[in-house]
Amino acid sequence: MKTCINSEIGKLEGVIIHTPGPEVENMTPENAERALYSDILNLSIASKEYAQMAGVLKTLTPVFEVKKLLTEIIGDKNTKLGLLKEICRVEGICGMENDLLRNSASDLANLLVEGVVLEKNNLTNYLANERFLLRPLHNLFFTRDSAMGMNNNMLIGKMANPVRERETLIMDSIFNKHPAFETTTINPSKPVSKIERTLQSTIEGGDFQVARNDVFVIGTGVRTSTQGIDFIIENLKQIKTGPHHIIVQELPSNPESFIHLDMVFTFLDTDSCMVYEPVIYKMNRFRTIHIHIENKKVKKIEEQPNIPTALRKLGIDLKPIFCGGENDPWIQEREQWHSGANFFAFEPGKVIGYQRNIYTVEELNKNGFEVLKATDVIERKVSPNDFKKCVVTIAGSELSRGGGGARCMTMPVRRAEVK
Repeated sequence: MKTCINSEIGKLEGVIIHTPGPEVENMTPENAERALYSDILNLSIASKEYAQMAGVLKTLTPVFEVKKLLTEIIGDKNTKLGLLKEICRVEGICGMENDLLRNSASDLANLLVEGVVLEKNNLTNYLANERFLLRPLHNLFFTRDSAMGMNNNMLIGKMANPVRERETLIMDSIFNKHPAFETTTINPSKPVSKIERTLQSTIEGGDFQVARNDVFVIGTGVRTSTQGIDFIIENLKQIKTGPHHIIVQELPSNPESFIHLDMVFTFLDTDSCMVYEPVIYKMNRFRTIHIHIENKKVKKIEEQPNIPTALRKLGIDLKPIFCGGENDPWIQEREQWHSGANFFAFEPGKVIGYQRNIYTVEELNKNGFEVLKATDVIERKVSPNDFKKCVVTIAGSELSRGGGGARCMTMPVRRAEVK
């Protein structure tokens, strides 16, 4: 499969997910904050909810699981050793790769995701206030962040928090080593040519959206830095000759529900988008900036009133649909907190989101989106193909407490072109 992402809404032709497992429960209230959670999840409930989203996707497109892909690539001895050396170097446990090498590919894949328990076999380890030598990847089911499609390339994330860095090492290896994918990776941790890496460069997929093959919308805040966006600018200057545009949206640093752009803005169709009105439209100090790149130079940088206005000037005219409805800012705030703006489009005008955000779903329905239950789609009682526009609702009472929605839990690798 050649990777190709030229929009956020093109018909989905391949997606990577990770079904949450024991790593989600390898967490306590004490370390939840370090794991980037505000609460600990009940895996048995979260798994049933996740199965709805995965089940819908499997009726629509080829679905790849991270752990299966990882198991397959580390079946090769050289790939296995190279990945382990890099992980141990990054996590400060150089030399441990020899012990880990003894595991089979499937057992090692489990350990790299679920964590390696620290043996209390000496005084230092015995006194250490730490359960794991390699910490579990609690956030791996939010596959969106560790890599993102940028035209025919896969841009590898540079995570803002070290607890997620192993996710990017795994995804970089998968895209470079797995025969299922044909792509070129762009990795801010491995810059080439004149593009310099800085410690401040961070890029996460929740902040990166492809409006059109030549237009990117990127959020900057606690997860994606301005230096990370500069890295993207430098790459576009080198690999693109025609005009390209980046629309940058500054994001609030708190509350934590604003961690990524896709928590306040997502594409729904060729002519509509979901917005959290207070951040996108209301008067505030968070700026929207348009960067025009052409002939390997930044031609212009200027401020715009908001994302939809900036897109309209580039020929993308989107009607905003409001997260939480239009009437009550309290309801807007409550539903945004539970990923009410975080929709995943699997085709133009066909999206997946949480059913718990009833006012947001109602607003979509008012704008022509037929409401379908995930269970009905999975059981073939109803098909998204029978509707021009629809929203497939999944249960999310537990999943939403992890701090992300359907877009966060999906990493598209290929989409059809949008006419």
